[in-house]
Amino acid sequence: MFSPRSRRGDQLLFLSIMILVVAAFCLLFYALVLEAGNLIDLPNLRIGFFNFCLWNETAGSLQCYTFPELATLGVPWAGLALARVCVYGALVFTLFVSQALLLARCNSNQGEWHLAVRFLVVASTLLASGLGLFLSFTWKWVSLSLLGPGCLALGLAQALLILLLMATIVFPQKGEDTGLSKLESC
Repeated sequence: MFSPRSRRGDQLLFLSIMILVVAAFCLLFYALVLEAGNLIDLPNLRIGFFNFCLWNETAGSLQCYTFPELATLGVPWAGLALARVCVYGALVFTLFVSQALLLARCNSNQGEWHLAVRFLVVASTLLASGLGLFLSFTWKWVSLSLLGPGCLALGLAQALLILLLMATIVFPQKGEDTGLSKLESC
């Protein structure tokens, strides 16, 4: 028999969803801003969304490549730019998720809850697409053992976005029948 969730259960569920949103945003912020998008950051190799540096044996130091030089290495500049837009767009859409969820909770509006679900779908798709594009273009220089904390943070953020998507679909916001004023429902 289905029993309706209590008010306390709804509050705890919403709080846990918001904690997951904040955790996903913090992981994305760490990987893309604090780590500067670097998936590999070693003394002899630095590969990221804005850095592509390989060890130069003759100079004895890292040599960083720009777009015209990347094309000679087989990395298309348009694909790399698209990967950047996708991954950094996921960061922005994850920020919008928290705002839409708060609005849905305060207004008891299912339409705003569905907007948050759509933002989660877009953020998750953008992150997976951008990371997949980037890794497919740079795979000959990347191995799993070289991937750093930035890549781990992006992978964990993707897992959290998928978990959030499932949670917001399975446990939707209740409708207008709470009987509380708008200030009490927040």
